[in-house]
Parts: sequence; structure tokens; C-alpha cells
Amino acid sequence: MEKELVFLPYKMLQRGGSGEITEKKSRFIATLAPVESEEEAAAFIESVKKKYWDARHNCSAFVLGERAQITRCSDDGEPAGTAGKPMLEVLLGTGVRNAAAVVTRYFGGVLLGTGGLVRAYTQAMHAGLDACPVVTMCYGTELRLVTDYNGIGKIQYILGQRGLEIKEPEYTDMVSMKLTVPYEDCQGLCKELTEATAGRIKIEELGKKYFAK
Repeated sequence: MEKELVFLPYKMLQRGGSGEITEKKSRFIATLAPVESEEEAAAFIESVKKKYWDARHNCSAFVLGERAQITRCSDDGEPAGTAGKPMLEVLLGTGVRNAAAVVTRYFGGVLLGTGGLVRAYTQAMHAGLDACPVVTMCYGTELRLVTDYNGIGKIQYILGQRGLEIKEPEYTDMVSMKLTVPYEDCQGLCKELTEATAGRIKIEELGKKYFAK
């Protein structure tokens, strides 16, 4: 079971963004950014707090690791469990990882109650996420293919049919190229390439990694 978890896809923000909602005269501004460490998340949260220094609350949440190994959240003065936790649940529920979020609240003078706060912070997070381009990260195997010129046409056709991108092609007496294949497709692709070239291909595994699909 542990091995299967490693291969699960996840989502990442290509870049940060912000969205805003208004609930009973209170403004909720969600600001999100991709982060790679707890230090980077903390620095981002602090920068948003400085930007909106005059706001009543700057609640925050972040999640790190492809399996959400590290999570943190803060209600920043709101009733316990009404802000940071709902924000974190949006990140976890949408599959977004390596991201930090701050929802800034400018109080409008009307109390929202516990349920109202949870809904407002949740809706603000979705508004913020809608403003951020998101990419899906898949676990895959990086390969180097080496073949003669007779086999290159068949290889390009097979890779094109599968939507796989060729990287770093080199044309000498042989043709060499790199590509990253979804982990679950690697064995089948290698077999297909070997059969299509009648064995006139060298396939070298360079390693495994997550890549943007």
C-alpha cells in the first residue's frame, strides 16, 4: 500500500494568484503561492500579513510534499476551526500540494457565526484557486532511447500517438533522445518500441521522478 501512495498524481500551482468574495459586508481576500519548504511558506505568509497589515485577520494554511507530509494552519484570532482548517481542507481536497494560502478578512461589522465563517473561508479559497493556473504532476520514468536512423520514424510515431514529448535529441551516427513516461505505461511502451524496431533500440532507464503532464 505504501508503494502505491508514492505514485499518486498531485497538483501544483504554476504561479500564485488571488481571489476575493464578500460576505455580509466582510471582505475575504485569498492569496496563494507555490512553496517548496516550511521556511518559504512562513515567509510568504508574513509578506501577505505585511501587505494587509490593517486587516482584522490573516488566516493561513499550507501543505508540503506529494503526499501532504507537512500541513499547517492558523485561525489568526477567528474562532477555533473556522478559518485555517477549512482553508487546509480545500488544498487537501483539491489535491494541491506545495502551496501556501492566506485569507485576509476585513470585518464588515456583521457577525457570521461559526458556520458562516467556515463557508466564507472555504469560498474565498476556491476563488483564490480559480485565479491560479494548476498543473498535474505524475510519477514517471525518465528514459534515454538510442536507435539507428531506420527506426526513428516508427519511434516518433509511437511516441506521438501516446502524446509523449521528445527531449534533447542528438543526431550523430545514431539517434539519441530522452523522454519521461508515466510509471504505469513504461513497461508497455518499452515492449512496443522494441517490437517496432525489431530490437534495434537501446533503452536506458535514467531514474524516476514527478513531471508535469
